[in-house]
Amino acid sequence: MFEQLKPQPADKILTLMQTYREDPRADKIDLGVGVYKNAQGVTPVMRAIKAAEHRLWEEQETKSYVGLLGDPAFSDAMIDLVLGDAVPRASVAAAATPGGTGAVRQAFEMIQYGNPKARVFVSDPTWPNHISILNYLGIETVAYRYFDSETGGVDFDGMLADLDQAQPGDVILLHGCCHNPTGANLNPVQWQEVIAVLKKTQAIPMIDIAYQGFGDGLDEDAAATRAVAAAMPETLIAASCSKNFGIYRERTGLLMAVSQGGANTGIARDTLAFLNRQNFSFPPDHGARLVTMILTDPELRADWAAELEEVRLSMLGLRKQLADELQKLTGSDRFAFLGQHRGMFSRLGTSPEMVEKLRADHGVYMVGDSRMNIAGLNARTVPVLAQAIVSAGI
Repeated sequence: MFEQLKPQPADKILTLMQTYREDPRADKIDLGVGVYKNAQGVTPVMRAIKAAEHRLWEEQETKSYVGLLGDPAFSDAMIDLVLGDAVPRASVAAAATPGGTGAVRQAFEMIQYGNPKARVFVSDPTWPNHISILNYLGIETVAYRYFDSETGGVDFDGMLADLDQAQPGDVILLHGCCHNPTGANLNPVQWQEVIAVLKKTQAIPMIDIAYQGFGDGLDEDAAATRAVAAAMPETLIAASCSKNFGIYRERTGLLMAVSQGGANTGIARDTLAFLNRQNFSFPPDHGARLVTMILTDPELRADWAAELEEVRLSMLGLRKQLADELQKLTGSDRFAFLGQHRGMFSRLGTSPEMVEKLRADHGVYMVGDSRMNIAGLNARTVPVLAQAIVSAGI
């Protein structure tokens, strides 16, 4: 059997990481890997996580299974964080998953299970794993215009025109905030126009929100997701705790299925439990329990929110520094969009050839589509990157 298996293409980001490690240059800059790093190049354990782990070590008496949907207290805490009071709690079915990726995978499985003919509309570009999982499951995808390489913003007219082609029962995949890989986001007025198209086409929104708190603030970053969930009959939401709690390796996520009026909440909950059982049975609990402890303890929550705000402001500062440095070097505002983007990522909008030139000539590593991790910078390397971008002729 094994000899019949087909070789799989290498993961581009993992390959980039390996090339970076093998590069002997002392002044190389890693902007490829999608994890937050502080000024020292470390992905730290947040203070509140350390405090919660210490308390959990002292208090936890069993490592027995939780339910198929995970600990209900985790679901409650995360639904409150993401949705606030936008919809009644009784309208939301939820399942804990192995990370945000697990939530995305289970959402796609639920779509296929409920409507095998559904098409999923995805932004061009989107997080590559969206496309990879959809292709693996055999779900038809339709790309909609999103990023404008000329302006560094959203091609909103193109986006609306493409979304208008959706049919009832199709699914439109949206990024709740901090669009990955571009960093370009919709404004509140544009979100309302997207909601109008969703209502007109009767397509079902699915929101991937992986960076809540990294953009404009916890509530601000959740505003679009709340508006969509409140306006639509059904909404799927995949949430991740990897970034805003810094618990990447603990694989902590939640899939929410919102059904207005709660009429279909029970069947949605049963389906989520069934899908979990078929995939991995019981979800991991360690990270989920830490998140629950933090969100339900006022002191831990305040400390977590304060540190998350430090992270957010640090990335905004790096963005502004980079945009200002490029303005100084070029004498133009053509890179001003970098300061307007939000989250960990920005897309320069240049060619793979230019990206390779940055790597070969300047030791600057970013993904071939010009996505760069802003959190991979620090105050010292921002001027180095700006000079490299100008020298490369971007």
